[in-house]
Amino acid sequence: MARLCDNPLSIPAPNPTVNRPSSPVPHCRACAHYYITHDARFPYGCRAMDFKSKRLPLQDVREATGRDCLTFSAKTTRP
Repeated sequence: MARLCDNPLSIPAPNPTVNRPSSPVPHCRACAHYYITHDARFPYGCRAMDFKSKRLPLQDVREATGRDCLTFSAKTTRP
């Protein structure tokens, strides 16, 4: 009679990536390079990548490169 522990198929192998927290996704509104353009056609802009967009710049960067923005720089708080 085999015990439950003797069967290697009954206990799944640990997967280290299952419960690992993902890295924080940069958000445009928290970036120092993000700005409002005041252009009705392209209201959002990124100074680091020098473009304007109808959507948040991060969405266009993801669509074009398949990756999150690499120029993200957190805004500094003013005293």
